[in-house]
Amino acid sequence: MQVEGFFEWLGQAIGAVIRFFIDGFAWLFNGFTHAGGNFVDGLSRTLGMDTSLISIVALIIGLMLLYSAVRAFMRASIILGIIWLALGLWLLSWIIH
Repeated sequence: MQVEGFFEWLGQAIGAVIRFFIDGFAWLFNGFTHAGGNFVDGLSRTLGMDTSLISIVALIIGLMLLYSAVRAFMRASIILGIIWLALGLWLLSWIIH
């Protein structure tokens, strides 16, 4: 009778709802991807460095070394602070053109 028509309609309705959510998530994650890409492009263009993953990781490590230098200076450890500062500045000067 109309059993096949009903289940076909039900399948299409459930499929449309699932498709709506998947398209929404794709739009959301696509927006995050473009925002992250634009952020990395702007950051690298401003600093004059490449947009490669290695350059971004080196930038993060260099900033962590500078943070360690500040912490060492606050603990009144001058020698260790100078070592961390020299390493951080060396690494950052290596990646920034």
